[in-house]
Amino acid sequence: MVKICGIGAGYVGGPTMAVIALKCPSIEVAVVDISESRISAWNSKKLPFYEPGLEEVVNQCRGKNLLFSSDVEKHVYEADIIFVSVNTPTKIKGIGAGKAADLTYWESAARMIADVSNSDKIVVEKSTVPVRTAEAIGKILSQNSKSKGIKYQILSNPEFLSEGTAIQDLLNPDRVLIGGNQDPQGLDAIQKLKDIYAYWVPQDRIITTNLWSAELSKLADNAFLAQRISSINAMSALCEATGAEVSQVSLALGKNTKIGPKFLNASVGFGGSCFQKDILNLVYICESNGLSEVGNYWKEVIKVNEYQKSRFVHRVVTSMFNTVSGKKIAILGFAFKKDTSDTRKSPAIDVCKGLLGDNACLSIYDPRVTENQIEKELFMDGVEWEQPMVNVVGDAYEATRDAHGLCILTEWDEFKTIDYQRVYQNMEKPAFVFDGRNILDVHNLREIGFIVYSIGKPLDQWLMNINIMN
Repeated sequence: MVKICGIGAGYVGGPTMAVIALKCPSIEVAVVDISESRISAWNSKKLPFYEPGLEEVVNQCRGKNLLFSSDVEKHVYEADIIFVSVNTPTKIKGIGAGKAADLTYWESAARMIADVSNSDKIVVEKSTVPVRTAEAIGKILSQNSKSKGIKYQILSNPEFLSEGTAIQDLLNPDRVLIGGNQDPQGLDAIQKLKDIYAYWVPQDRIITTNLWSAELSKLADNAFLAQRISSINAMSALCEATGAEVSQVSLALGKNTKIGPKFLNASVGFGGSCFQKDILNLVYICESNGLSEVGNYWKEVIKVNEYQKSRFVHRVVTSMFNTVSGKKIAILGFAFKKDTSDTRKSPAIDVCKGLLGDNACLSIYDPRVTENQIEKELFMDGVEWEQPMVNVVGDAYEATRDAHGLCILTEWDEFKTIDYQRVYQNMEKPAFVFDGRNILDVHNLREIGFIVYSIGKPLDQWLMNINIMN
């Protein structure tokens, strides 16, 4: 029986290994992590994070050919193939701080693999890493295993899943990318990994490349997706200034087969753990290779994203008589997107901090994000907001009761079906709605009596008058 070990039980490693176990019942899959609490969660009825369909997959395989363990060294020693899905955050100090990827966890994993291994192994990069990371990892492995005579093959197999649809992305991927050395040993390793995916992925969707192309493809993939979001968000600002409607512009663009309709929904901005981190990494690689003009191009994607969030906060404050001090603002949604509990780099964090900076009182509701997680995100930078300024509640109606305004910051489906007539009756007047996800019926809300701002849509007459005043 082939044995696979997945190092890292996070948003990538856990679901990926679970689906491999589901589709390859003859393969023994161990997911390992140094975090005892995270492994305990994987072995409990309440998984460490929410992802549609994940619980069902885990329940089908756990205790059969899928196990979760904190005994990292044991399962690395036994494995034939090791997937490494450790965190690669942006460096916060030293050379490349603020841009370069911090490979501390990756190097630590590589040294541990070399220390405990006693047989040839295939090591697979699942984390998003800078180009030529595999070269460095290969050197660490080989230099620390000389006396054992162990041979390693490094493969790059980046994930292309999206939180909220991760299980479906894994079960029915549009492509699987495997990069490796192009010598006989490297090609043999590529084939072995390809054979695993072939259990459920059609051959024509499995792409093989050299190592460096695979590593760069993942960075480029996230950069291109983020670029599309920033592009349509830039257009949303122009739409508001000219009276155009961004959803109609998006529709027209999406009908162009050379462009396509995906990632053309204007919003308060992109979030998640990957887009900003990977673009900054790409910028650093460009600058390190003397390509400053290329790096500057990608910097603008992040700059527009920051502008969109600050523009939203500015719109909230100026619309409400140029002050939100002491006013209750309902925040509906804190996750960076629907169908996930992940809050990393969520636009809601910056919007909330912007409003708190103007002394607003926030009442926050998200159906999947815990109170502890929300407080952690808002207080992690050391700013001590007064407790009455932040209140996390259990439903949208409680959040909006006696509020002066409400902000939609995550596109949860339940926010579309709220009884907004009831919400309006229980809010202070005038009652404001700021739709940061363009999911609400603006006309219906205005009929009820709300003053509505929806990104990229023609402005409410009230807001137009405020614009003139400012």
